[in-house]
Amino acid sequence: MPDLLWSEVKNFFDPNLMGDLPDLWVPDTSVEDWQAVFELIRSSGWAWEYAEDGTVRPLPPAADVLPRPVDAESVTLRVRPVPGVEVIFWPMSATDIDFDVNLRELQGQEGVDTLCGLLCALGRLLGKPVFLCAEGRQHGYPVLGFDPAADRVVLLADPEL
Repeated sequence: MPDLLWSEVKNFFDPNLMGDLPDLWVPDTSVEDWQAVFELIRSSGWAWEYAEDGTVRPLPPAADVLPRPVDAESVTLRVRPVPGVEVIFWPMSATDIDFDVNLRELQGQEGVDTLCGLLCALGRLLGKPVFLCAEGRQHGYPVLGFDPAADRVVLLADPEL
């Protein structure tokens, strides 16, 4: 049984309502949590690309990336957990794991299941909640997320916007 059903959450996957790249995050993290995510990405078989200021490089240890000085070059970690779906991690701060997904790549029940699988993998790995809110809301008003106590992705807002 899927965590969420497309028919119930399609508004939360609508780029016109949520923005193309909604904000996702794991709060209250550490460099060790980032390292665990880096290791998951390396060991998962997912395609990935790490870049500093646009230059592709090998994925360093999280301790070499974080904490980041305010004037440091931009860093991205692009991950493809399944073909056709890109997740962009933004290692800017050790205290939050921030990332985006493109909702246009996550349509239908398959898209919901892909996102739920990713949130569950991250949440279970870290033992922490993982939240999603509309693009640009930067950690405000999550609409769904992984709940460690329930061990699944749950709704945090009414999908009938």
